[in-house]
Amino acid sequence: MDIFQTITLALIQGLTEFLPISSSAHLLFPSELLNWPDQGLAFDVVLHLGTLSAIVYYYRCSLLSMSNDFFHSFNTRQLTADAKLAWGVLLGTIPVGLVGLLFKDFIQLNLRSIEVVAYSTLFFGLLLGFADWVHRRKDKFKEIISWSDVAIIGIFQAIALVPGTSRSGITITAALLLGLSYKLSLKFAFLLSIPVIILSTLLMSIDLASSDNSIDWLSLLLGFVISAIAAYATIAMFIRLVDKVGMLPFVLYRLLLGGLLCLL
Repeated sequence: MDIFQTITLALIQGLTEFLPISSSAHLLFPSELLNWPDQGLAFDVVLHLGTLSAIVYYYRCSLLSMSNDFFHSFNTRQLTADAKLAWGVLLGTIPVGLVGLLFKDFIQLNLRSIEVVAYSTLFFGLLLGFADWVHRRKDKFKEIISWSDVAIIGIFQAIALVPGTSRSGITITAALLLGLSYKLSLKFAFLLSIPVIILSTLLMSIDLASSDNSIDWLSLLLGFVISAIAAYATIAMFIRLVDKVGMLPFVLYRLLLGGLLCLL
């Protein structure tokens, strides 16, 4: 894999992982248009580790507080807001974990096509637009997540296993429909991505350990650094931008992207 392919794929992964626009949809373009070979499982693992490091570093203070309150809750039997958020992240990950284990082979064999990605990009883009429209017409928003919110958002996250859906997009959609504030919607959606990325990286690492492919360490290091920096900058930008313009720019972008994918 040459340096141009390395930089391009790392940037795409970092820029799209946490935006509600589907990273899988974007990764189709260079491979289809430039006829690039598969980048390999090791590179996929490293890119995921890069985006994981970005989200962990961005929310490092919140994660530390959540961890302290989470373990403290075992002794006190009381839940602070951070302890509840920590429990919510763990419990909200269960649906996607179960669905992933049960339907992994079906998804890989039947849903990884340009047509599925294109239609998912369009449909869930429209759904995100509807959720944002509903959200903007409410006067009050939730600043503390409830257990029912955790369950519903967790179920919605499982839908993200369909390529083209966007994990952040579908969880933000659910949160907005439930009446959570923009700030809480984005924070919970991003925090939910942490255990999912960890689990997917572990699974890919297990597959990688059983393969005998050679490893290009320079490409891996470059991919990790670029994806981490791009992901961190994207998270910071996205959170600031949403408060000002909402989700409409991302909805319009998804519709354009889905239309282009239909032409491939």
